[in-house]
Amino acid sequence: MRVKTGTARRAKHNKMLAATKGYQGRRRSVYKLAKQAVLKAGKYAYRDRRVKKREFRALWIIRINAGLKAFGISYSVFMNKLLKSEITINRKILADMATNHPAEFEAVVNKVK
Repeated sequence: MRVKTGTARRAKHNKMLAATKGYQGRRRSVYKLAKQAVLKAGKYAYRDRRVKKREFRALWIIRINAGLKAFGISYSVFMNKLLKSEITINRKILADMATNHPAEFEAVVNKVK
């Protein structure tokens, strides 16, 4: 008697369909489309975990540059002077200071100048 994959296949399909919770249309209920959608979503998730880091760094640079405009200094000049003055504050903290704590940010800029 041959062995059929009925229960194993059903379990595999159910697992895949469970992963499509929240999807719309046939991508949620049809196995073939659900599998394609889950694989594509996985590719996007993998890629965007790396892209997220780039995007946040760009955002921090934009915020620092906007904060520096009031002091008449460009981002590149400020970062060079920051490096030479051996102040080790990362861009994330500098961006937070520029937006939420302008007095402390001004103190850092004056120390660098």
